[in-house]
Amino acid sequence: MPDTTTTLDDENVDLRAHIRGVPDFPKPGILFYDISTLLRHGPAWAAAVSRLGRAIRPHRPDLLAGIESRGFLIAAPLALELGLGFVMLRKRGKLPGETIGLDYALEYGTDRIEIQADAVEPGQRVVLLDDLLATGGTMAAGVRLLREAGAVVPAVAALIELTFLNGRARLDLPCETLLRYDS
Repeated sequence: MPDTTTTLDDENVDLRAHIRGVPDFPKPGILFYDISTLLRHGPAWAAAVSRLGRAIRPHRPDLLAGIESRGFLIAAPLALELGLGFVMLRKRGKLPGETIGLDYALEYGTDRIEIQADAVEPGQRVVLLDDLLATGGTMAAGVRLLREAGAVVPAVAALIELTFLNGRARLDLPCETLLRYDS
């Protein structure tokens, strides 16, 4: 895997200062961690991508996968940074051609994610990314779907982890995160 990570002094960038907390969104009692403020600040966004690259490079991915939709914002530029391909895990009916799908349980109800049947070659190492690890349900479903598609999933990664929701407990592999919030 080529090392094309941008060289910059990103260790001095306070990523937490670029995450906006939005109270009572999407419903009362929820504090939403908004990454749009990070995305629109070029140096902070570059630092985040660089740090994620350093975190996942040791897992030796062949491809990166992103979970719809904010996971695309993380995985696609990171794949470009690392010289890798990118594949999408999308909601039902959003991908053309033959797909492999997985239904999974949510707190209230179920959801479905899909991947194109030819997106992953058997044995390819695929790191799965999303913007946020909360309860771990969607991330765990994404790992299961990638494995069903033939991928080896050595790790997952997210910008933000809500540690108080214990999402790591639902995962059976390493999880790399840049920011952890305890409440």
